[in-house]
Amino acid sequence: MRTLTITDAKKNLGRWLKAAAQGEEVAIIAGSDIIALRKVEVAAVDTSYAEAEYGASPESLARLEGGVAARYRRQRKAGKLRSLAQVETALEKANSH
Repeated sequence: MRTLTITDAKKNLGRWLKAAAQGEEVAIIAGSDIIALRKVEVAAVDTSYAEAEYGASPESLARLEGGVAARYRRQRKAGKLRSLAQVETALEKANSH
């Protein structure tokens, strides 16, 4: 593993990123920590993450979405939801006592 100081890493950051992307082990010493540089795969932001990470099927995700929406509607109708302004006002009132 190649370990670098922050200064050395900054001087040739592109070189070290390329090396890490090609599978070379590269790390940067930051205080008492050693931070590894490594390539990561990025998935599109959609249901594929839940499917890959948790094994959720599209059908189960659709049921979850429907359940969350129904719960939101029930809580809104019952007056249990508060706006951010209402929460801030309540916190200010509680902190003033």
